Amino acid sequence: MSRFDIRGLPVSALMAAITISVSGLSLAQPRTDQSAAAAPSAAQSVNSQLSPQPTPEQIGDSLMAHQRYQAAIEAYKKAPKSDADVWNKMGIAYQLMFNLTDAMHCYRTAYKLTPKNPNVLNNLGTVYDALKQYHNAEKMYRKALKVDSHSALIRKNLGTNLLAQHKYEKGWAEYVAALKIDPQIFDRNLRPRIENPASISDRGAMNYYMAKGCVRAGMPERAIEYLRMAINEGFTNPKKIIADSEFASLHKLPEFQELMTSESQKRP
Repeated sequence: MSRFDIRGLPVSALMAAITISVSGLSLAQPRTDQSAAAAPSAAQSVNSQLSPQPTPEQIGDSLMAHQRYQAAIEAYKKAPKSDADVWNKMGIAYQLMFNLTDAMHCYRTAYKLTPKNPNVLNNLGTVYDALKQYHNAEKMYRKALKVDSHSALIRKNLGTNLLAQHKYEKGWAEYVAALKIDPQIFDRNLRPRIENPASISDRGAMNYYMAKGCVRAGMPERAIEYLRMAINEGFTNPKKIIADSEFASLHKLPEFQELMTSESQKRP
């Protein structure tokens, strides 16, 4: 069977990305060369937007907004060593440069300073996921949810983590919970995403359970899209889908009927 690789999926399938919590930061979208040339420099931004004597943290935040992560790290290093938020931001900068070792060090330091900070716990989880230490990542997400049970972002990450462990039903249940909290949680592109830890999972199975999650969340069009991908991956077929009571609410939809008819005709 095919294996799940997020780079091969359409944008609408980005549900399974792990997302870093960047609370307190404003990170810009990647720019084209043209827009980058037109954008003010980080130094200009500091001079125009911040106070005459900005703090190291403020300078670091401005540099982060312009995606100058190494420079931001150097600025953060000049901030008080007892500031957990600064350590968390420094960890984000390292992680966005794919330096997981230093990112982990920063997040762990922030964790020691504020062990009940859900953003730090979430970000620790994302590093463990990137290292494929799924059990440790799950522990971090669950600790974070004990502090902030209404975080759609953390529930989404936990769902992806569980799917990576082939705990499909528990994974899509977390997706459903995330969607109930924030129906747009999977469609936002402003938060930085990292490598999908579910790359070892079966893509067809994941899409099938994601479709179930979408049905429960009242998103029939998205459910049909994932069913189509699950069929294309060879995980299921129209007969099995129609027999699954979870999809009964889709039976009268023209798009669902068209998909079932089309896929049935392809089979002997």
